[in-house]
Amino acid sequence: MNVIKSTKSICPECLNALDAEIFEEGGKVYIKKKCPTHGFFQELYWSDYDQYLRAEKFRYDGEGLKNPRTKKEKGCPYDCGICPEHKSHTALAIIDVTNRCNLTCPVCFANAAAAGYVYEPTSEDITRMLENLRANDPVPATALQFSGGEPTIRNDLFDLVRKAKELGFRHVEVNTNGLRLAQSVDYCRELKAAGVSTIYLQFDGLTSEVYKFIRGIDLLETKMKAIENCRQAGLHSIVLVVTLVKGVNDGQLGDIINFAVKNFDVVRCINVQPVSLCGRIPQKERDRMRITITDFMRLVEEQTGGKVKTSDFYPVPTVVPVSKAIGALKDKRYVEFTAHPHCGMATYLFVEDGEIVPITRYANVEKFIGTMRKVYENAAEGSKNKAKMRLIGALRHVKFSFLRKYLLRVLTEGSYKALGDLQRKAILLSAMHFMDPYNFDLERVQRCVIHYAVPDGRIIPFCTMNSIHRPEIEKKMGIPLKEWKSQHKVEISQIA
Repeated sequence: MNVIKSTKSICPECLNALDAEIFEEGGKVYIKKKCPTHGFFQELYWSDYDQYLRAEKFRYDGEGLKNPRTKKEKGCPYDCGICPEHKSHTALAIIDVTNRCNLTCPVCFANAAAAGYVYEPTSEDITRMLENLRANDPVPATALQFSGGEPTIRNDLFDLVRKAKELGFRHVEVNTNGLRLAQSVDYCRELKAAGVSTIYLQFDGLTSEVYKFIRGIDLLETKMKAIENCRQAGLHSIVLVVTLVKGVNDGQLGDIINFAVKNFDVVRCINVQPVSLCGRIPQKERDRMRITITDFMRLVEEQTGGKVKTSDFYPVPTVVPVSKAIGALKDKRYVEFTAHPHCGMATYLFVEDGEIVPITRYANVEKFIGTMRKVYENAAEGSKNKAKMRLIGALRHVKFSFLRKYLLRVLTEGSYKALGDLQRKAILLSAMHFMDPYNFDLERVQRCVIHYAVPDGRIIPFCTMNSIHRPEIEKKMGIPLKEWKSQHKVEISQIA
């Protein structure tokens, strides 16, 4: 056993903070901890030690918020709000607008039927949350996801989108199962007219059996209809969101990539989320179910016949020097994706004559990023002319003239539109492994860039929200199912 580092974690049963160790054994990375009450726990962290080390090279710590909303009192992860210990600002903000849903998926951690109460902030609550996120210093939140439950259940969703745009959110996406979108092209048009940037569509595979297992119902045709309705409505930015379950849909990654290529006119991204394991699950059962980011990368290489290799993927913070360099040249701050290097991996795929070509075939990513680091250093030291020369020089590491043209616009304009124009020329293929109480690592939590806003003024990192804080927050601010039924004169089956 090779001990890599000491960290902190939580007990999967009592959720108390524990000392933990991350170690390598047999070419895999594990986390282990011992609770004085509930005993010893060991969990697979990353299934490839070499890739773990490679990702670590791209670590960048951010500086957190100058205006944290909570104090350091109980210690991480109980002071979330965000507290002064947090090391990243908000890259993507999430607001759960309801926990009601028109499905009861077995894998869901946030629905009213399972919770026993309805959590649904008022429009005034949501406006205050939006304003709170825009008040982040030094970088106000600019990207927002309305989530749930199922956001399209709310009749005022269009108004909420318009309010977010009015307050300065450039990117507003809706996280949806697609049922409502599949019912009406006009509904999709109204979403677009309200200002929705992207549809974040649950999309677990291309067979009925996958949906029956993960969602409890066959939704394949519903997904196809939702995509077609978005196309007809002019909503040409869809993220296919895959909950990856070992032995269920891990053999369909290649097919999903091919599907995205065939629908390249509307599909902008495939975001794969290895399933989180919650509740009391025996070790052997967890070992059978656990799938990690490096498993995803290996499966992609196998299922694309090597067209996309594990070496084509880079961790989320790889792009930090680009944000810092452009910001230093323009004397402003941009969002910096200072996530932990082991939270997610991604690559860009270009489509040529129906074939996928990873960005690494066109660009030397590491040399380009290395040059951008120097651009930032020159600009930060006041040598802006030298920095600008280096900036143009960085493009020598990009061989494809088409990519170089769009990348130059991003580097010189630093605008949301320039970035969007580049995004529309490629498919982002990514995996984000959200933690559960078994593989929970507080070092990752402190670098989280995906944050929930809640009505009491707190801003909470994704994995602590879903592993620790969600039940307490929503129960405190929610309404029991029977009371909601009597107030709204609906059947319980309509608010699952």
